[in-house]
Amino acid sequence: MNTETQSETRSQTHSETQTQSQTQSETHSEARAPRYSFLGPAGTFTEAALLQVPGAARAERVPAGSVLTALNMVESHEVDAAMVPIENSVEGGVTATLDAISVAHQLHIVREALVPISFVLAAAAPIAPEEIRTISTHTHGWAQVRRWAESAVPGAEFVPASSTAAAARGLLAEPAEAEAAVCSPLVAEQLGLHVLARGIEDVSGAVTRFVLVAPPGEIPAMTGADKTTIMIPLPQDRAGALMELLEHFATRGVNLCRIESRPTGNGLGEYYFSIDLEGHIDEARVADALAGIHRIAPGIRFLGSYPRADEKPQQTTAEVSDAAFTAASAWISSLRHA
Repeated sequence: MNTETQSETRSQTHSETQTQSQTQSETHSEARAPRYSFLGPAGTFTEAALLQVPGAARAERVPAGSVLTALNMVESHEVDAAMVPIENSVEGGVTATLDAISVAHQLHIVREALVPISFVLAAAAPIAPEEIRTISTHTHGWAQVRRWAESAVPGAEFVPASSTAAAARGLLAEPAEAEAAVCSPLVAEQLGLHVLARGIEDVSGAVTRFVLVAPPGEIPAMTGADKTTIMIPLPQDRAGALMELLEHFATRGVNLCRIESRPTGNGLGEYYFSIDLEGHIDEARVADALAGIHRIAPGIRFLGSYPRADEKPQQTTAEVSDAAFTAASAWISSLRHA
């Protein structure tokens, strides 16, 4: 065998080895169970939301100390997706999440989950409510029990924690971070805490909405009961600027589920709008509305279309159905070729 033939043989063998290695790697990647990050520690309402994802109970779940940390783990490919809170029925939008997914990260929402919220007041050892001087919990948790606290423990000082579960765990630290914590019944039970009061939320039936966030990729298929989330920077600070944006939704029969203004951080008077709307990007009316907004606000960001957790189907009228848009396009085409 001459030198040239030997070289070709070695090259072919090396190429085959690389192909086999790549195939094995892809097979291993496909077989690997997904990894999820969530606002931790274990036992948070966020983990309860994550457990609603099919297969999550068997997957690796990585608690994160903050929303930003959970999302950073997705962008650095340490995990496949992150579950984070985005909206509460009492307190409104979770600003840390809204700002992170709208501005700081290039990620898409692929799923949402709803978790009923109920709180308990817990302590590491039995203690009379009038003896409690400090209570720890997440700021959103405190907002949901504030009236109860003013009545039941008026002298207690609020100590912020990164999550309700972290507040509960802080009771067992040395030294303890507070004398009591507002947390979920589940984490109080898991940690063996003494429950001093149950059902202390000011508004019964409160619900928190969570979203599963992943790198941009294939958009979940349209179900007929979908939401789309977008971010629109206000193009100009002038009278009628917001109305000009909203008209694109109104004229196409697109209902908005949520709209919140948030500062961009670039200066006073500079805002963006975080919006949830009914419908899917694959619907003609939604796509047409977003295209119209893009003309006047090219900084618009699409943050995902995904199934609604409540499975509530969107209601559309005949004039904004996909069939109506198809017929209108056909009519324009017929004029050009008449």
